[in-house]
Amino acid sequence: MTIATAHERGITTLTLDSPANRNALSARLVGELAEALGGCAEDDSVRAVVLTHTGSTFSAGADLKTPPSPYTFVELLRQIVTLPKPVVARVAGHVRAGGLGLVGACDMAVASAVSDFAFTEVRIGVAPAVISLPLLPRMDPRAAERYYLTGERFEAADAVRSGLLTLAADDVDEALAPLLDGLRRASPQGLAAAKQLVAARVLETFDRDAEDLVRRSATLFASTEAREGMTAFLERRDPAWVL
Repeated sequence: MTIATAHERGITTLTLDSPANRNALSARLVGELAEALGGCAEDDSVRAVVLTHTGSTFSAGADLKTPPSPYTFVELLRQIVTLPKPVVARVAGHVRAGGLGLVGACDMAVASAVSDFAFTEVRIGVAPAVISLPLLPRMDPRAAERYYLTGERFEAADAVRSGLLTLAADDVDEALAPLLDGLRRASPQGLAAAKQLVAARVLETFDRDAEDLVRRSATLFASTEAREGMTAFLERRDPAWVL
């Protein structure tokens, strides 16, 4: 199993637990996470979900050896956005590429101050296409332009200012505690209705743009430049275009 599950006082914690590939988004991990989320949706004892990770990396992005299809990954992101329970990302480490899509799909995201983030897609010849569905409605446009185009690493404080994170703190669990307490005090019906309100703009983006972004993603990944970029990544060398 690549997903570990725990439950305490109405909060189910789903932990990305694939340390061999730094919690990369393999077809297996995406499928198992979707199954676990589906179980949470049907379980009346679950008031909210915390999505977290083992190791020092929340997710390294797509698993280039066994990736899910773009449609499958879009469905996972949509499942998080439409789940009738709030989903809170708990980050204590590195997040790269597609991993930022998971963070962006969550209703709230809390990170340790030492966490860092990067949209590394441009460095292997592709773009943050499908993960834009939850991210662009939530991020500051100037911040998205900078980090999408440069692929540079940015810190948790910058991620808060960009709209990617809800908050960052030295102690991520201490910062998370009052949010979870608030969720425990809220009624299930109230939470579901409130989530529909705040997620409506993100869901509109899925309805409008998902098909187009899936096609763009597939075209980019099938390109000659992307093959060179992915090969260079796996061989731990610079791709041919680096100046």
